[in-house]
Amino acid sequence: MSRRNFVKVFGLASGGLIIGCQFTSGNEIVRIDDGTTFNPNLFVQLKKDGKLILICSRSEMGQGIRTSLTSAIADEMEADWKYVSVEQATGDKKFGNQNTDGSRSVRTILEPMRKMGATAKAILIAAAAKKWQVSITDCKAEMHYVINKNNNKKLFFGDLVEDAMQIEIPKDVKLKDKKDFNYIGKALKSIDINHFTHGSAIYGLDARLPNMKFATVARCPSAFGTVKNFDKTDALKIDGVLDVVELEQVKKPFGMFGGVAVIATNTWAAIQGKNKLDITWNNGKNGQYDSKKYMQKITNRVHNKGKIVPPTTGNVNTAFSKASKIVEATYQLPHLAHAPMETPNALAWVHDGKCEVWAPLQDPQTARADVAAYLGIEVKDVTINVTFLGGGFGRKSKPDFVNEAVALSKKMNAPVQVVWTREDDIQNSYYHTTNAQYLKASLDKNGTVTGWLHRTAFPSINSTFVPGVDYAAGWEIGQGMNNNPFEIENTRYENAKAEPHVRIGWLRSVCAIFHSFGINSFIDELADKAKKDPLQFKLDLVGNDRIRKENSPHPLNTKRLKNVMNIAAKKANWGRNLPEGHGLGIAFYYSFYSYVATVVEVSVINNKVKLHNIWTVLDCGMVLNKDNVLNQMEGAAVFGTSIALHGKITAKNGKIEQSNFHDYKMSRMNDIPTVDVTLVESDEAPTGVGEPGVPPIAPAITNAIFNATGKRYRSLPLSEHGLV
Repeated sequence: MSRRNFVKVFGLASGGLIIGCQFTSGNEIVRIDDGTTFNPNLFVQLKKDGKLILICSRSEMGQGIRTSLTSAIADEMEADWKYVSVEQATGDKKFGNQNTDGSRSVRTILEPMRKMGATAKAILIAAAAKKWQVSITDCKAEMHYVINKNNNKKLFFGDLVEDAMQIEIPKDVKLKDKKDFNYIGKALKSIDINHFTHGSAIYGLDARLPNMKFATVARCPSAFGTVKNFDKTDALKIDGVLDVVELEQVKKPFGMFGGVAVIATNTWAAIQGKNKLDITWNNGKNGQYDSKKYMQKITNRVHNKGKIVPPTTGNVNTAFSKASKIVEATYQLPHLAHAPMETPNALAWVHDGKCEVWAPLQDPQTARADVAAYLGIEVKDVTINVTFLGGGFGRKSKPDFVNEAVALSKKMNAPVQVVWTREDDIQNSYYHTTNAQYLKASLDKNGTVTGWLHRTAFPSINSTFVPGVDYAAGWEIGQGMNNNPFEIENTRYENAKAEPHVRIGWLRSVCAIFHSFGINSFIDELADKAKKDPLQFKLDLVGNDRIRKENSPHPLNTKRLKNVMNIAAKKANWGRNLPEGHGLGIAFYYSFYSYVATVVEVSVINNKVKLHNIWTVLDCGMVLNKDNVLNQMEGAAVFGTSIALHGKITAKNGKIEQSNFHDYKMSRMNDIPTVDVTLVESDEAPTGVGEPGVPPIAPAITNAIFNATGKRYRSLPLSEHGLV
């Protein structure tokens, strides 16, 4: 990191040197002028007592990012972990991109975090060398001390704070070798474990201010419907209810649905008041949405020619005309809801031309901009305090619940916390899109795939941002469809029209969920028709070892992809004799620049499926925190199992039919088998972890069911087929 990447400030009241890391093109600086703190950049604060405060710019929702990213700073700084604490950054562009989604936190900012730690270490070493009147090459840092290599004298980091303030920032720094890591690549205990286990962690729902009010909002059952009229008489009779007001609808990105808000002295009163409202709705253009009929519509569309998307290779029609065998299949997946354990909520306080928010957010900077635009104030006058998230999965990157709290705080001239009930969460969400796919392939006499046609139809996430969008975006098609890793001479990819009728959002793994299900299921069907082992057929389809040339910092390496398949198969003892009614299924996927393969063992007895074992292998390059990565892969197995067995959101007359966990079911403990995770040792650059484990789970399960029973299931969830 060069000198120009930092901003230097002199002449503060303390007379110290404060340096701010410049992530953006602006000149934002954090000033700490109490004279007791050395602050080499926005993310590192070393105090005279040796306490090291590291700033985490990404949101913590159970993925362990506060521990992982800060451990990288501490490792390069040679800090003693017992002195480390973490503070959460507020939503502000000076911290760089804070959007915590897309499995990109470690992938995109690990190296800057390491360089920050290395820079802090270099300054401390220079300060000690100056104090001892020796060369910096005669000094080294180790466990919160700088050591004079000539005589083994030590200086504690905290005792170097004042001297460090006078040191010029080094032009460049050297990062540690892998063999010297203290924390990186290890199974490091969460820095927040005491908060989690003792109940002191502050989630959005825990935020409190003096004289705050509590609110719930009744929203139209159909997306973007409006209030025709309402009667609040009975609601106002509930003890604790203070007022009932209409909340305007704001349609621009993320905005808010609007509806009727009940404000009370406590959450329970607000909920009971909402239940007593008598509202007549104008359901609008989405009031006729029927998800079953819509699925038939987009299924019909994928059976006809769609819009061709690149790349196209060879000529599939010629391949089909010369084929020894043609195989066709159609796959269908429903809408899904995120249903994080902590429902959406936000506390806002609008006063004196400013606004402060406390909320569990994945994208605090977008929330900040939205709030400023809504209130007509400058962004600098909005403060977004990011709490812990009780789960997110993409839902909490949308700040509509924040906007509701802000609007109601402005109306009430008081702090207001909006709380969504589970029913609100299930029935008024940003849903994972529904999908239909048609795949057709040709096999030659040797059982080799010679032609591949893939059509997909689903309402695009881009429809959330731009009205009238009814085709998928290129990045959505690129999530596993037209960037598949196969060596096939003739290919064509097509996208069919699919207009939205609900709000569409990203959910953990996004389009990779349904594209993986379609592709992995279809390959298994092709292997069966070719009378070949599914594992070997997949390996052959991936083809020769090669690195696909593409404009990417992490180009596809097919050798790594085949390696995770082979390891997973070995772990599961692929090809062994199984008890009657048991089957093994394998699926693999390349997503978020990582390589994953999963083998699942199931039994099907009396037409009921039981999962026995899941073996997952991940190659995500260099692992930052081994324990976190293992947790993420185990969580992905549970998440994928829920999708396969239970997950389904349906709509009738515009209204979502599910409302809570009794009818939008999740996998329970008795659903989950033994999960074995293997991490591939690698020196490659780190890639995604939070999402890549999900896509192979469902197709591995259905492939295993076929292996056990000879029956194919081309739509999810399996509960719809009576298997659960």
